[in-house]
Formats: sequence, structure tokens, C-alpha cells
Amino acid sequence: MAFRITEDCVNCGACEPDCPVGAIAEKSDARVIDAEKCISCGACASVCPSEAIVEE
Repeated sequence: MAFRITEDCVNCGACEPDCPVGAIAEKSDARVIDAEKCISCGACASVCPSEAIVEE
């Protein structure tokens, strides 16, 4: 089950370096998670200061 980034994202970028598979990228002034790359480890969610990353 992949994670997704909600509209609560403030685009701080804290999640991107913590993703071990590089599934997070910036797109249109927001961060997005590539569901096909996501391994559902939760590393991104644990560092998100706005709690904008949720499990699908």
C-alpha cells in the first residue's frame, strides 16, 4: 500500500531525502509520491512536519 501527500503539504522538502527509493519529487510547487516506486516504508511520513503524508 503506497503513501500519498495530501493538500496539507507545505512543500518543505523534508520527506524527499528520507525516501530510500527516490519515490518523492517536486511537481507544480508540491511534492508527489510515485506509487509504483513507493515501498510503503513510512520514512517520509515520519519526518513530515505538517503530517501531510498518509497511507493509501
